Amino acid sequence: MTLKVGIVGCGKIAGNHARALQQVPGVEVIGCCDPDLGRAQEFAAAHGIPAAVSSVEQLLALGLDACTVCTPHPVHEEVVVAAAEAGVHVLCEKPIAVDVAAADRMIEAADRAGITFGVLFQRRFWPAARRIRDAIDDGRIGLPTLGEASVILHRPSSYYSADAWRGRWDTDGGGVLMTQAVHQIDMLAWFMGEAVSVSGFIRTHTHGEHIETEDSASAVISFASGGTATVTATTGANHNLGNRVSVIGRTGAIASVLEFPEGHEGVNEIWTVPGETEFQSPYSADIDANLDVGAVNAALTDFHTLQVQDFADAVLTGREPAVTGRDARASLAIIAAIYESSRTGKVVELTSTPSLATTAKEQK
Repeated sequence: MTLKVGIVGCGKIAGNHARALQQVPGVEVIGCCDPDLGRAQEFAAAHGIPAAVSSVEQLLALGLDACTVCTPHPVHEEVVVAAAEAGVHVLCEKPIAVDVAAADRMIEAADRAGITFGVLFQRRFWPAARRIRDAIDDGRIGLPTLGEASVILHRPSSYYSADAWRGRWDTDGGGVLMTQAVHQIDMLAWFMGEAVSVSGFIRTHTHGEHIETEDSASAVISFASGGTATVTATTGANHNLGNRVSVIGRTGAIASVLEFPEGHEGVNEIWTVPGETEFQSPYSADIDANLDVGAVNAALTDFHTLQVQDFADAVLTGREPAVTGRDARASLAIIAAIYESSRTGKVVELTSTPSLATTAKEQK
């Protein structure tokens, strides 16, 4: 069976999707769409895609089996629900949405339609990340008791000024947490389990002339297991140190996955499982780590491909994809709770996580 796929949104990350889809046997990209028809046509020509249209409705009418969603965050719900109602399977870019209630509506629409709904968190496909998950499951690390996500990134002011939707509550849904650290928060939740409460702060220290959302954040998360974890994130560092997620388990073993330079495959920088102890660090003064975002995205293409391949196999075999809509909701709920905690100064229980849309208005 050939899986006929369309790409919704022809911005920067869509190139990764096109390259990844075209590397997966049995997948045929038959169309793309963007409200800017000229951009859709340029994208189609660059990637050898037969059809370029300006609306989701026109794309779905091409007879798709599945689509991938590369639109700005607030548009995800509209596209996913439309695809589900048309019986089209969906792989959506992160974050799943900019509002927990929207994420719930997307999940419900997919369930009603019986479609496969996945969300793209390609860093879960790093061997170093899967090695940690396996060692948690088989007891070598054991149930994590402490965790940490560190996102220390550099973004020039041009990153925000070049795309007017970035760094706005209504079009981006948030700042460093929503656009960058969501990957590491997803991985942290994958390792630590169900989050139950959050305390956090957001601030804008560096990019205030260009954005209304946060460029820095810190938080403490409590999990149903009794474990706790911290999150530190910024796009205001003058040198990009990449991203790290680490855990300490009940056995006392420590494991981390470090992404440096940003976008490059993560490595187990720290691994203290008895009998397997190893340490490595890719940090070097000789590395220019302040990469253009296009270079970061390009470096991740191989792992986009692995997740696209997993998604295609899930559609064809009827199983769940590696990262489901429900999985992706977890990281969004944590981010929503950090925003709410920062606004109120209180610990936020995840069962009462407010609408991000409400929180965003009050942040203003």
